[in-house]
Amino acid sequence: MTRRTRYAIVGLGSRSRMFSTALLTDYRDDTELVGLCDPNQTRMDYYNKVFAEAHGIPAIDTYRPDQFNQMLEEQRVDTVIVTSVDRTHDHYIVEAQKAGRDVITEKPLTIDADRCQRILDTQASTGQGLTVSFNYRYAPRNSKVKELIKSGVIGDIISVHFEWTLDTKHGADYFRRWHRDKRNSGGLMVHKASHHFDLVNWWLGAKPKQVFGFGDLTFYGKENAERRGEPVTYARVHGSPQAENDKWAIHLDQDPTLRALYLDAEHEDGYLRDRNVFQDGINIEDDMAVLVKYDTGATLSYHLTAYSPWEGYRVMFNGTKGRIELDVEERSYVSGAAGDPNKPQEAQQKNAPPIDRATLTVRPLWDIPRKVEVEEGSGGHGGGDRRLLEDLFGATNEPDPLGRAASHKDGAYAMLVGAAANRSFATGMPVRIDDLVRFPGSV
Repeated sequence: MTRRTRYAIVGLGSRSRMFSTALLTDYRDDTELVGLCDPNQTRMDYYNKVFAEAHGIPAIDTYRPDQFNQMLEEQRVDTVIVTSVDRTHDHYIVEAQKAGRDVITEKPLTIDADRCQRILDTQASTGQGLTVSFNYRYAPRNSKVKELIKSGVIGDIISVHFEWTLDTKHGADYFRRWHRDKRNSGGLMVHKASHHFDLVNWWLGAKPKQVFGFGDLTFYGKENAERRGEPVTYARVHGSPQAENDKWAIHLDQDPTLRALYLDAEHEDGYLRDRNVFQDGINIEDDMAVLVKYDTGATLSYHLTAYSPWEGYRVMFNGTKGRIELDVEERSYVSGAAGDPNKPQEAQQKNAPPIDRATLTVRPLWDIPRKVEVEEGSGGHGGGDRRLLEDLFGATNEPDPLGRAASHKDGAYAMLVGAAANRSFATGMPVRIDDLVRFPGSV
C-alpha cells in the first residue's frame, strides 16, 4: 500500500478549513492530516470537534507556534500548509524548508521585500517545494482569458486596465480584523491585490519591472467618518447596544462558526474579530491607484476600491490586433460567516449555483465584437478553489498548457508589486522590482 502524504496546517482561521476539508474528504485516500498548529488552543479544539462530528476521526494532535519544529518531527510531516497571519508566513515557510519539508502557502507569499528575500534564499539553498495557492488562476473565466491571449486573437498585449471593487460587506471586513494593521498584512496592496497582480503576470507571461502608485485611507477610519459627520459610537460590536442595528456591524454571536472561531476564543489571545470600521487603529489604504511596467513593454493601470456598492472586477487588454474585455460581478461574503460561498461544503456541491456573473468579449480590429462563452464556476473564487485543490492533492499528473500552478517565484513577483506600491505610496517615487530583492541564480 502506498504511503499517504502527511500534512500539517499552521494557522487555524476560517481559510484553513478549505484545505482541511479537502484532506479529510475527497483526498483522504492519498493524504493524511496529522498536525494542527495555532497560538489559540480553543480554536484548535473547535476544529477537532468539527472534524470528529463531520468525519468521525480521532482528535488530531495540536501544537503551539513554539512547538512547530517539534510537530514536524513527531508527526513526520511531509508538507506544511501555511494559512496563518500574513506576517508569519516567512517564519513557517523558512523553518519548514530548513527541516526538509515542502510547503503550500496561502497568498500572499509574505508581506515585504526583506521577508521575501529570506524565503527565496532558503528555497534556493534547500531545494524544497513551495507552492502558492493562487486560486483565481483556476476560475474558468480567468483561464479562458489566458487561452484567448495565448491564441494570439488580439496580438501582442500593449496595455491592461484592471479595476477591482470590494463592496461594503466584504471590503469592510478587512477593516474589522487583523488586516487593518499593515504590520500584519502588508495592506490590501499585498494581502488582496497579490491575487490581481498574479493574474496579470500570468495572463501576460511577463515579469513586473517598475511600479508607481498612490494610496490613501479615504473612507474607513475615525477621521473620515467624523469628516462626513457620521457618529463613531462604539469600539467593537459584541456587547455594544449601539451596534445592534448598525449596517456596518458583524455579529459574531449570531453565527455558530464565527462564535466558535473568534468570540469564544478571544480570551486566549485578545484577538477581536468585530471591530468598528470607523474607529482608530486602521493604517491600511482603502483606495489605491497603481501603474506597472513589464519586461515585455506592456503597462498595467490598476485601481482597487474597498468601499464600493458592488463587488467584482473589470479588466481590459489592448493588443496589436484588438481588445479583450472581462466583466465579473461577484457575490460578496464575509470570510467564515454562514453565507460565505467559499465554505468548503458549499464549494463541494456540484450543483451549487454560480457565485458570480461574467461577460467576456473579444473586439478584433476591423471586425464585429463577439461574446465568448464562459463556464460558470461554483464554489469559492468562481470555482477556482475546487480546481486548485485537485491540482494540489489530486492523483492525476496531467500537463496543464495554461501553467496554472504557481511557484514561489510567481508568489514573489505578485507580492513584490504590492510591496513596491506600498513603498511608492510612502515616497511618492517609482520603485524598481530589482531594487527590492535579488532572485537567486539571476545575473
